[in-house]
Amino acid sequence: MNRLERLIAIARKKERVIVGLMSGTSVDAIDAVLVRIAGDGHSKAVMEKLRFDSFPFPDDIRTRIKTLFDPKKANIDEICTLDFIVGEMFAVAVNRIIADAGMKNEEVDLIAAPGQTIWHHPRPATFQWQDQSIATRGTLAIGQSAVIAERTGITTIGDLRVRDIAAGGHGAPLVAYFDWAQLRHPKRSRCMQNIGGIANVTHVPPRATLNDVAAFDTGPGNMVIDELVFILSDAQESYDRDGERAARGSVREDVLAWGLSEPYFDLDPPKTTGRERFGRQYARRMIEKFPDAAPDDLVATATALTIESIARAYERWIFPNGNVDDVIIAGGGAKNPTLLRMMRERLPQCAIEVYEHLEAKEAMAMALIANDSLLGLTTNVASATGAQPTILGKISL
Repeated sequence: MNRLERLIAIARKKERVIVGLMSGTSVDAIDAVLVRIAGDGHSKAVMEKLRFDSFPFPDDIRTRIKTLFDPKKANIDEICTLDFIVGEMFAVAVNRIIADAGMKNEEVDLIAAPGQTIWHHPRPATFQWQDQSIATRGTLAIGQSAVIAERTGITTIGDLRVRDIAAGGHGAPLVAYFDWAQLRHPKRSRCMQNIGGIANVTHVPPRATLNDVAAFDTGPGNMVIDELVFILSDAQESYDRDGERAARGSVREDVLAWGLSEPYFDLDPPKTTGRERFGRQYARRMIEKFPDAAPDDLVATATALTIESIARAYERWIFPNGNVDDVIIAGGGAKNPTLLRMMRERLPQCAIEVYEHLEAKEAMAMALIANDSLLGLTTNVASATGAQPTILGKISL
């Protein structure tokens, strides 16, 4: 059986074993989950988590990747080199989690590898060519999927964002598909609120079809908090552990008002954002703008900025369509007690809980997208990204 024939055979199976990979904007680790999926997201797939592990990036690689987030420091040679280095690291993570689960690579059907995003350009760039006016957004991720397929011997579906952008969308949020597939309910209105580096929400109304789903980036999640802590601690700390700094500090209303004046918050969905807007440069501007603010007060205010921008997004774009019964929190922010307290205080009318597969959620989402893309199903949420319905991913056999 050649590789193409094997791919067709995998697509015909009733269930598939898949490794989902995820590396977020914090670049702290490669998350890998081994799952068994029966069915597909359109028919309420049954997902069984077999194993999850997180593989921290070495400090030197993390520093090199983060350098790519600064367009003034990034260079094409380093982007090219790290594309393959990170691909090798993804492959090691895959081989490791399969072995640790007591399985062999031949027993795994697919790998889902979205890559490590280094730049996202949601505003269309326009140009003229061949008597045509062309407008396109852009996104760039490293972690070469061809390397992963070669080192593991497993068919890899990678570079998941770009087809959505080619179809006219923002290329994000990708996890909205998983949220709809796993959380839709006949009676309850639900929001899946991810608080990673960037915060994004997926609203799934009762009995929702894929076209009923609304999803967009609400603004900063942990990113501004993390960057402030990094700068204010002279690079000795990378995040607000257990929300302790925010708990000690007080919210500065003048700083919060400055933060909420960011034009992104007034843009109508579909919309996406990232480090280019709320990264280290933004944190430095906050520090320089308010030199009299105590460090812990800045961290407390950045935490309040995350929550207030989420709440205002709900009030403006979600609540007008009906009440929300459940808000389910995922991402690193779910581990921050101060942030969760602020969330419950700001949205008392909603039942707020933490997602059961917290650490594995985004990697599981990538696995489901790969599973359903292989089956030829629509795997983007067009109503959320602004794209035409399409099938995500590139296949490396």
